[in-house]
Amino acid sequence: MNMKHDDCLTLAQAASTFSALGSEQRLHVLRVLVRAGPSGLTIGELGRRSGVTGSTLTHHMKLLSAAGLVRQERQGRSIICAAAAYEEMQGLVDFLLSECCADCAAPQQGYDND
Repeated sequence: MNMKHDDCLTLAQAASTFSALGSEQRLHVLRVLVRAGPSGLTIGELGRRSGVTGSTLTHHMKLLSAAGLVRQERQGRSIICAAAAYEEMQGLVDFLLSECCADCAAPQQGYDND
């Protein structure tokens, strides 16, 4: 996704990122990485915790990385994977809620449509 915090997320950017999350396994892998925090997990530990291993995990990590949602970094002989795009994920949520209740007579309690 690679957007600056000040940039407005376009419909095409949001669709592309949501597409990367359009698999239960990819979404599960991302949630495991979010739970692990910014230090991430080795690819082996990510596979153990997510139950997704081998070429399937490699494929999912490639798509999540291309969407800018995760990063992979070699440390010695290990590959460390981490959820890297907390601001981008927040941007997706903001995109979905940005016009919440805009067409309602009265805004729903708990949501701003600024």
